Amino acid sequence: MLIASVANKLDVMTVRTTLNAVATQRVMDEIVASGILGLTVRVNDEQGEWVGSAGAAALGEPGEPPVDGHVRIGSNTKTFTATLALQLVAEGKIDLDAPLAGYLPEFGLDERATVRMVLQHTSGIFNFTGEYYEDGTIVSGIAAPGTPLGGEWVARRYESYRPEELVRLALSKPARFEPGTGWSYSNTNYVLARLLIEKVTGRSVAEETRRLIVGPLGLSGTVVPGTSTVLPEPHAHAYYRLGEGEPVDVTEHNPSWISAGGDMISTTADLHTFISALTSGKLLPAPLLSEMFTPGATGIPNMDYGLGVFVVTTEDGKTLISHNGGAAGQAALMYSTLDGRRTLTAALNYVDDSDLSLAVAFQVASQRLVGEVYGGSTPE
Repeated sequence: MLIASVANKLDVMTVRTTLNAVATQRVMDEIVASGILGLTVRVNDEQGEWVGSAGAAALGEPGEPPVDGHVRIGSNTKTFTATLALQLVAEGKIDLDAPLAGYLPEFGLDERATVRMVLQHTSGIFNFTGEYYEDGTIVSGIAAPGTPLGGEWVARRYESYRPEELVRLALSKPARFEPGTGWSYSNTNYVLARLLIEKVTGRSVAEETRRLIVGPLGLSGTVVPGTSTVLPEPHAHAYYRLGEGEPVDVTEHNPSWISAGGDMISTTADLHTFISALTSGKLLPAPLLSEMFTPGATGIPNMDYGLGVFVVTTEDGKTLISHNGGAAGQAALMYSTLDGRRTLTAALNYVDDSDLSLAVAFQVASQRLVGEVYGGSTPE
């Protein structure tokens, strides 16, 4: 059955000679067996392209996820947003080390927090989807999937939020640390980055994304949805489970609750085109690309985040540029070598819940796929 599944795809794509297609398909089937409902994987390198799928597009229905399907890419949105901001740095519209407060004075931001700190998650600004502290304390933010308020999010999933509303909620909470003294992943940083882009250009982030990324790269399946609830066809379905009840189909929802922290829609093909273009230097000048791919900050140990990307070192020493993202029953993976010649992109659909029951399965899935494609798994 497995070999037949691979063979049936040979007439619609070039199978890479450097990838063991049967072994990769087996890994995908094992990921589905671990609890993920369905996934598609796309691998590109100099030899060509391989695409495979496993599992189901919808609960209780036959049919694998479409290999050309649309997916809510979650925090991969941050890489697009950071790229936009750095393109505007290249255009002279943004100073990377200037205080963000100088651009957005209406929020009363800490004058020590710079644009760079926002893009690198070292600003210390509270995460509006909630903060989780080392001692187990949780400080809730808005109702969001994968949090204790997930049930409320399901009930309110068609409501609209303005980005300014999300920022003001975050700023009403204590900062996690003083700017530049620590690292903590915060969706608020990227909503601020969106507002910065819109302030200096006078255009929406959707317009700027089309002008600087989507248009030049021909990304036909990539959308900044705003408040639209629609996920374009074709697509796999996303679900959310409340307690012991039946899963709720949340494929359609208003993504303004996460804004530029993770609202974009794309395809594995477009994610490949984007991350390959980024890493190979087609979107940013070399000095800015180098800054984007340089992790860490003075005095902050064990930090692997650059500007909108993770800089990943595999167990056998390979360096990869990556961002993954998932929420509300869908997720996307995006990896590339530093030269853009080998990429791995994937889309997953699953049953989400407030306990993040599939978080471990999601992490293991990404590690196993990286290990299969690049020959060395990422460290845990």
